[in-house]
Amino acid sequence: MNRKLRISVIGPSQAARETLEAAEQVGAEIAARGAVLLCGGLGGVMEAAARGAQRAGGLTVGILPGTDCAEANPCIDLPLATGLGEARNLVIAHSAQAVIAVGGAYGTLSEIAFALRNRVPVIGLGTWQLRAPDGTQAPVLAAATPAEAVQKAFQAAEGNAA
Repeated sequence: MNRKLRISVIGPSQAARETLEAAEQVGAEIAARGAVLLCGGLGGVMEAAARGAQRAGGLTVGILPGTDCAEANPCIDLPLATGLGEARNLVIAHSAQAVIAVGGAYGTLSEIAFALRNRVPVIGLGTWQLRAPDGTQAPVLAAATPAEAVQKAFQAAEGNAA
């Protein structure tokens, strides 16, 4: 089956201007490459990434914590109301073939953990630096720019297509 790649963009609902600009660029790059952008559907990094993707002609999917699709930010084409609260982070992490973390708060940290646990590649752009208890670095691929983050996500997603 020939399906579009699904890339989740995760990050805080409140972020600095630079983080939001990076998220918007990430979203635009994802759409320009023809992938579907998944996110939590609310504000901050989620809205910025969706705005970038929508402006570039891409499809945006918001996996919402509540039961009302009207809660989605205006840049979400397909809102999915889950009623799962923060447990929806698991859906966001597991529904993608790669995850790009832009910035981060504790919700972002949980999504990174869920993705890594499920062997979904995670690319980090100014996000959490993680080490296992034995001191080994967690397999989050660092990126210095939005374009590099998307490039790494697409490379990683090719081996994770489903």
